[in-house]
Amino acid sequence: MNSRSFLRPILFAALVSAIAVDADAREQKKSGAPKEKPALQVDSTPISDGRAGVVMSYADVVEPVQKTVVSIYSTKKIKERIRTNPLFRQFFPHLPPEERESIQEGLGSGVIVSADGYIITNNHVVEGADELKVSLSDEREYVAAVIGTDPKTDIAVIKIQADKLPVVTLADSDKLRVGDVVFAVGNPLGVGQTVTMGIVSAKGRSVGILGDIGGYEDYIQTDAAINMGNSGGALVDARGRLVGVNSAILSPSRGNIGIGFAIPVNLAASIMNSLIETGTVARGYLGVSTESVTPDIAEQLGLARETRGVVISDIIPGSAAEKAGLKRTDVVLAVNEHPVSTLEELRLLIAQMTPGTVARLKVVRDGRERMMNVTLDKAADKPDELFSGVTVKPLTPEDRRRLNIDPRVNGLLITDVAEDSPFRNQLLANAVIMEINRMAVSDLAAAKEALLLQPSRALLAIYLRGSVRFVVVAK
Repeated sequence: MNSRSFLRPILFAALVSAIAVDADAREQKKSGAPKEKPALQVDSTPISDGRAGVVMSYADVVEPVQKTVVSIYSTKKIKERIRTNPLFRQFFPHLPPEERESIQEGLGSGVIVSADGYIITNNHVVEGADELKVSLSDEREYVAAVIGTDPKTDIAVIKIQADKLPVVTLADSDKLRVGDVVFAVGNPLGVGQTVTMGIVSAKGRSVGILGDIGGYEDYIQTDAAINMGNSGGALVDARGRLVGVNSAILSPSRGNIGIGFAIPVNLAASIMNSLIETGTVARGYLGVSTESVTPDIAEQLGLARETRGVVISDIIPGSAAEKAGLKRTDVVLAVNEHPVSTLEELRLLIAQMTPGTVARLKVVRDGRERMMNVTLDKAADKPDELFSGVTVKPLTPEDRRRLNIDPRVNGLLITDVAEDSPFRNQLLANAVIMEINRMAVSDLAAAKEALLLQPSRALLAIYLRGSVRFVVVAK
């Protein structure tokens, strides 16, 4: 997002209607009642039959799209601590620290997907904002309410109180091909709505932009110019259909150099529907560790050297994979007829299915192909989280040396306790959970199994700073 020096005033009526939207959103979260999916316009036919002629202008394609792309202005209150003279602090040590408040402003784009005001954008466009204002192409302005966000895909859904809005038509991004003409529409650098043209440079890109939060990347790469402020805007094909949501660029100068990335609309739409219906995103979980099949691995497994797939290297006890009968050295070739060749592809395909869904895996075992059905579990947002806000890991020899832990102590090391964790006053980082409900625990699976022994409370034996104490926590 790009900073903007001012935000235009909005009409009182728009503010009142936006308050109503925000109230609806709060009521939905309070009641937990699912909402219906918005009515979307979808056209899943291919872009062409391969015999496209010479085109002199794309104006008729672009003009309808421009009406569906909006500018999103965000404001966020930032509190900063004022540095005081150390000498002054020496004489008045009990004075509270002074703070000053400033307003941070940002700019992004979004796309209207339903006539009643649902807008899809990027999570980083709305994240942490205290207020969101949406400006339509006809200069009408509204205050928007956040319906839901998903940092792991960088998708967010917001809503304005309006009706009979122009809407974009969604394409099938799986049918997009490298070389297809695309247009990026948004408000780069605050100059106003802008359309740039390029082609699809690559598909299925994973470049580590969301790596620090364990995100899901399957980007469309394009050389259509994308700059700050384009985030959340539309990437459309030569028929004016939405194929992606512009999200990021790679550039040493933070400006466009022809390497831009968009979230495929198929992924974005599935996340959007889940956020609107439930306010959250529930992802499927298989419970395996894998690695890509190389020619050497294929040869050792008795397969052709050109075999493409992922080989299972480990299976989490009690997981969906174990229950379905998957084994180490099984090679997964496809999921629901979608070929897979990397861990990222497998993880993304599984994550796009809801828990309880039956995934059909094409597997090679002992040189013979077979089909296996797996009923997926629910993926945890933090796979190393034992309690809300409390992350753990198996105790290692390096941990023992670093923390000077008695060699007789075994268990799970608490790596972090979040500031907002309800267990903040009971559990501390660098403590070792030795037992749960009188059962020794050495890995996360054993710990979760031990927690099942008591439905509401758990007795923990914890080692910290040379001594062991018992802690009772309410789950």
